Amino acid sequence: MNTDFSGKVALITGGARGIGLATARTLAAEGAKIALVDINAEGLEQARATFSGATVVSLPADISQADQVQAVVAEAVRRLGRIDIFINSAAVLDDKLFLESSMADWERMFKICLYGPMSCLAAVLPGMVERRYGRVICLASDSARVGQARLSYYAAAKAAVIALIKSVAQEVGGSGVTLNVVSPGATNTPLRMEREQSLRTQMGDEKYQRRVASVLKMYPLGRLGEPDDIAAAIVFLASDRAAWITGQVLSVNGGFVMP
Repeated sequence: MNTDFSGKVALITGGARGIGLATARTLAAEGAKIALVDINAEGLEQARATFSGATVVSLPADISQADQVQAVVAEAVRRLGRIDIFINSAAVLDDKLFLESSMADWERMFKICLYGPMSCLAAVLPGMVERRYGRVICLASDSARVGQARLSYYAAAKAAVIALIKSVAQEVGGSGVTLNVVSPGATNTPLRMEREQSLRTQMGDEKYQRRVASVLKMYPLGRLGEPDDIAAAIVFLASDRAAWITGQVLSVNGGFVMP
């Protein structure tokens, strides 16, 4: 991509696997120092061990807990000096009809997928604003833009993230800090693969394969996404080449949705 992140520090939630880890690898390869944050401490350490020749620290935390967010951001700053780039990739995913879901389901989803990013923003933005430099990229979902059956409250939480980022981008734009959203289509992450395996078990192999074929027909490019597809867009928005882009939603989806 011919970007240069030498000297930049990126904090990435959901960094133990999937899109978060793919983004961390790309940024590290281009010179960034990385703070990987994830609730899975063992997975985090395994992820950190895959890096070579880069400065990478692993910081376990549950981003649904505001006190843990404050602590992990403070530790990242203590160890790496500051945070220039914040990428929120942490998420959970349910597969339920709305009428089969409960308040507990909704609260869990919103704590992780909305309140988690909000807590992170509250922790990282003051330093960015003070230094008059920062890049924030949050992951949403095209389900937030068009709706999706069995993902109602996930879509609702991600739609709220879009509104949050657009609003905060207006508030802090004068400081030179940019905030944007990357909205993936179906991507072959471990999170999605876990959901797909559950569906396959419920549906049986024959019915499931018909579903897979039907889903692929919705993608003009004829395939689902890979974590590196999404990471490329995130890294561009984190770069100085995107300095005049803020408050935007970039769908990276193989043509699934063309809003």
